[in-house]
Amino acid sequence: MSRAGTNTRARAVQRPGAQPQADTQRLICERLIEGESLRAICRDASMPSKSTVARWLAADEAFQELYARARELQAEALADEILEIADKAHDRDSAAAARVKVDVRKWLASKLAPKKYGDATLLKHADADGAPMSALDSLERVGLLAAALHAIGDKAPKGTKR
Repeated sequence: MSRAGTNTRARAVQRPGAQPQADTQRLICERLIEGESLRAICRDASMPSKSTVARWLAADEAFQELYARARELQAEALADEILEIADKAHDRDSAAAARVKVDVRKWLASKLAPKKYGDATLLKHADADGAPMSALDSLERVGLLAAALHAIGDKAPKGTKR
């Protein structure tokens, strides 16, 4: 028990009788792919703490790649869950509850695999006031800038490079 009265368990990176680190890393990734959260995985007494997983990610490039791929596949699992949840909604009440579950999974999938499930981003070229700029506006601005630079160059003191 900690001083605050909550049950905390001290965990070593490798406990006696624990699986080798690489096996544990693979198991973590398998559980992520199945849709389990890292928080839930690390609550399991046979698993390392989140801080240990973070240290492994910082130090182990192979684990970084495996973990990143597992998170991408976790987004696929979430997409599958979304279909199942939506198909189970039968009435207004279950549809409302399903909508909340679906929205959370859509949001998480967009963070785990933004290229596939994220919102599209639209870039807009605008002037300082937010008005759209056309190509002609840009060319006019370049011309004005060139004229200003030329005028400054004509007024430069003798002996300075132009």
